[in-house]
Amino acid sequence: MGFEAEVAEYVPVLYQSFWALVPPLVAILLALITKEVYSSLFVGVIVGGLIYSYSFKSPYVNPVMALNHVFKDGIIKSLSDPYNVGILVFLVFLGIIVAMMNKAGGSAAFGEWAAKHVHSRRMAMLATTLLGCLIFIDDYINCLTVGSVMRPVTDKEKISRAKLAYLIDATAAPVCIIAPISSWAAAVSGFAPEGTNGLMLFIKAIPYNYYALLTILMMVCLAVFKIDFGPMKRHEMNALNGDLFTIGAPEKTTEHEVKGNGKVVDLVLPVLMLILFCVIGMIYTGGFFEGKSFVDSFADSDASVGLAYGAFGGIVFMVLYYVVRGALKFKDCMSCVETGFKAMVAPIAILTLAWSLKAMTDSLGAANYVAAFVSQEGFRNLNWAMPAIIFLIACGLSFATGTSWGTFGILIPITLKAFPLEGGNPLAIICMSACMAGAVCGDHCSPISDTTIMSSAGAQCNHIAHVSTQLPYALTAAAVSFISYLIAGILQLFITTYGMNSTISLIIGMAFMVGIMFILRKVFPTPESTELQKEAEKETLKAEKV
Repeated sequence: MGFEAEVAEYVPVLYQSFWALVPPLVAILLALITKEVYSSLFVGVIVGGLIYSYSFKSPYVNPVMALNHVFKDGIIKSLSDPYNVGILVFLVFLGIIVAMMNKAGGSAAFGEWAAKHVHSRRMAMLATTLLGCLIFIDDYINCLTVGSVMRPVTDKEKISRAKLAYLIDATAAPVCIIAPISSWAAAVSGFAPEGTNGLMLFIKAIPYNYYALLTILMMVCLAVFKIDFGPMKRHEMNALNGDLFTIGAPEKTTEHEVKGNGKVVDLVLPVLMLILFCVIGMIYTGGFFEGKSFVDSFADSDASVGLAYGAFGGIVFMVLYYVVRGALKFKDCMSCVETGFKAMVAPIAILTLAWSLKAMTDSLGAANYVAAFVSQEGFRNLNWAMPAIIFLIACGLSFATGTSWGTFGILIPITLKAFPLEGGNPLAIICMSACMAGAVCGDHCSPISDTTIMSSAGAQCNHIAHVSTQLPYALTAAAVSFISYLIAGILQLFITTYGMNSTISLIIGMAFMVGIMFILRKVFPTPESTELQKEAEKETLKAEKV
């Protein structure tokens, strides 16, 4: 009892300081440098444990305490957390679902159908974007469903897996954060002050969520204008010459051979039923069948449990449907359990290490450090610049911790305390939206974000390849969003009407984004141009000679 009390009362010497942000920064830098995610994340976790055990007395670091903190309070505790376990179960169930769809021939049939109707790379990218926008209920469902459905289409049109991963990631959190009926809306509503209608507050913030809105606009421009820049251009060049992966192509031995005589309905119907079951599972955990309204049950739902229920319901439906239709035998369905689990081993391992890294930053008081930084009086005196400043702070916190929901929980209450909603203060709505947009932006960029990890899994793309190719695109949208928040803050000094201010700011931001896209189109030739195809062919010949 005495030892447990001592451990419970222990406060690190470097608690609530900049050192709390060092472990994730180390992991992120190592991942970008080495292109290897497992060791990078683990090193970040170890660094967190060492900082936790640091003291001013010799020996300065206690290795026993550090290892105990890494494994007991980090890895083991993360894997025993009920919410995390629910997400892992959901991942495994989705892996099984995808394996069954592949084996029944549903994915192949959809690919053949798409080959007749999708006749260009542009159409394939726009179709992927549209599907991602339609699956707005939850980002986890979005990442894995869009990936499994659209992989045959994008592969046929020679679109790199890195580009597919970007399209999936950019229509996951950015779409969910502007969808009033989604798990994200429920999460944000829960952070609203007592006595405030959280859902109405969320809806009012949508027009100011520049990062989400501009990211969707950017995806459309990238597809329509055929723009690629940064590391993504190399991946697209290689894809045009037959190499869809460039880095880390998965082993083909993990895939089952197609057994059934698949039809398009064998993919579409299970996906629709999966989404339906997941919605039912979420509102069930929120008390919908006990008399609560649909909105309230969504707000009170346990996403991890609800999604696990929904995925299990999807599996049961698929087994019955495929067996009755004669697409698969029951034995074939059961053989997909092992295949689906194997397919999810990599994202499960990365998620576990990412959660452990977050546990290290939490134990070092990273959230409290950022909260204290934001609450300084000097910031609140810069009212016109506060939306842009809050956007940057939310980006940094979400990027370092890999969690947008955690960022909401920290910054939204602080923001609404500094800028109360009373009296219809328009700056309160703008700053709250800046919190959400910045959190999504940092989450979008961070290699330790669960959404980023699942987007890689959904596209079956090397994780570091996804992060490195996505970063220039996300930073472009972030830069335009930052300018838009500066404009919104300045306009708020002259225009206090909510609708007019939000409309003018958004139009200016969209004009900036389209203008930048036109500039990029002039500066960077498209991968489909003759010159780049020749360049790609030369690189391929050089690689073959080596």
